[in-house]
Amino acid sequence: MTARPGRLAGGAALAGALLAGTLLVGCDRRADTAAAKTPPPGVPVTVADVVTRDVPVQIRAIGNVQALATVSVLSMINGEVMKAHFGEGQEVGAGAPLFTIDPRQLQAVLLQVQATLAQHQAMVKQAEANLAKDTAQLENAKVEEQRYKKLVDGGFVAREQYDQIRTTEQTLTATIEADYAAIETAKALVRADEAAVENARVQLSYTEIRAPISGRTGNLLLHQGNVVKANDVGNPMVVINQIHPIYVVFSVPEAQLAEITGYRAQGDLRVEAQAPGAPGGVVRGRLTFVNNTVDASTGTIQLKATFENTENALWPGQFVNVALTLTRQPNAVVVPSQAVQSGQKGQYVFVVKADNTVEARPVVPGPPDGRDVVVTSGLQAGERVVTDGQLRLVPGARVDVKMAAPESAPGDAPKAPAGKAGG
Repeated sequence: MTARPGRLAGGAALAGALLAGTLLVGCDRRADTAAAKTPPPGVPVTVADVVTRDVPVQIRAIGNVQALATVSVLSMINGEVMKAHFGEGQEVGAGAPLFTIDPRQLQAVLLQVQATLAQHQAMVKQAEANLAKDTAQLENAKVEEQRYKKLVDGGFVAREQYDQIRTTEQTLTATIEADYAAIETAKALVRADEAAVENARVQLSYTEIRAPISGRTGNLLLHQGNVVKANDVGNPMVVINQIHPIYVVFSVPEAQLAEITGYRAQGDLRVEAQAPGAPGGVVRGRLTFVNNTVDASTGTIQLKATFENTENALWPGQFVNVALTLTRQPNAVVVPSQAVQSGQKGQYVFVVKADNTVEARPVVPGPPDGRDVVVTSGLQAGERVVTDGQLRLVPGARVDVKMAAPESAPGDAPKAPAGKAGG
């Protein structure tokens, strides 16, 4: 039986359609199998290397800046302020003029006592001249008395003449004694006058008020024309703070006292101070004072550090962060502080393994070192830890690693990306 051409064509078309469908189903199954074998994308995280370095062992506290010396300048006399020789907030040296008080009244007093002194000095000289004259007359009277005594013994003159010469000698002797007394009296007056002159000069010197210490002046509290009272403690004319060098006072728990004194016995201990909100403004000094008693109410002991403060980074009354360095710990394991997380079982870090999966590893953190923290147990140098992106991680999770950008030092120019250098 011969087949018709139309039937043969229809069967070939149907067979082709069935073959194409079979091929499409096979391709879809292979695609699904390949998709099932492709791992999901990793969690993007930032990591940092675990490193070792020498780190300082420090005690941190909050300190208060205190001037090395504070002087409230007062007037020693009453009077009118004639002139102020400085500006508010100005640096002044010890002995620099600060104020002038009206000196005219005290100048008049000085002239008066000087005149009295000159008068009494003249009295001393007059009394000494009288003594010299009377002494010469007495010597002459003694010669006359000896001569007349021989004459009266020989009967050549009357005894009345001898008695008259003898009386003259005795009178001169009494006069000389009076001369000595007059001289001592006049000298006593001179000494009193000299004391009065010195006192007047001292009082006059108080009209020139000079800086007792080197330092920085505060507000000018009495201006030209104001009348000032002597020793008015409640109203100083100006306050001077000595800030070169300067103190920082801070307290630490008494449990750390033995450690501090032990390291201090080996040499000076360095202290760093930094005002909050002043990045990079670290100033360095040394521990100079440990108080001789522990504050029983707080269980702390007061320490004091001295800073040269040449850049005026510290200011009296300011609160600063203080770091007292006791020693240095060699080869300490250090990680960025943001890598350490807290969980129910303690503190831990996510460690990135060689296959780019993470492991939650418990650690024992030690003292901080700036932006880093020392890890005393749980990590080794060369490992990598996650510093950002921990919230999306679970143990065993795959990560897409991005190394943390190194922190550039202040003033460093940014580096061009690799392959895009200028030129």
